[in-house]
Amino acid sequence: MDCYDKATRSRVMRRVRATDTAPELYVRKALFKAGFRYRLHQAKLPGKPDIVLSKYRIVIFVNGCFWHRHIGCKHATTPAFNKDYWERKFRRNVERDKEAVKQLENAGWTVWTAWECEIAEATSKFVTSLREMKH
Repeated sequence: MDCYDKATRSRVMRRVRATDTAPELYVRKALFKAGFRYRLHQAKLPGKPDIVLSKYRIVIFVNGCFWHRHIGCKHATTPAFNKDYWERKFRRNVERDKEAVKQLENAGWTVWTAWECEIAEATSKFVTSLREMKH
């Protein structure tokens, strides 16, 4: 059973951000500070990547572990209430993510994924890799 009534749950879920999340802002700030310029949420690209570095043909998805099912992560739990709904939703999210990655790679893009629980480590790797490409 859900710990909130329907109205409260609805209000809580409406507050979940899809863009400009804290992990996304962390990656963007690090890239900008390192001198890399990018575009955000390019709707013309499959999956609408969070960050697009056109010059390098690289896209970055900053994924929340809960919503995108980070395998082995403690945050990738399934709510006990309405379990069938959530499992279907998560399965669709994962399938959609895989399809977007496949389409982007087929179009010649390099796809990087930053998971919420590993954001600092992933960001450091991204910046290092981009600096190596720059020189």
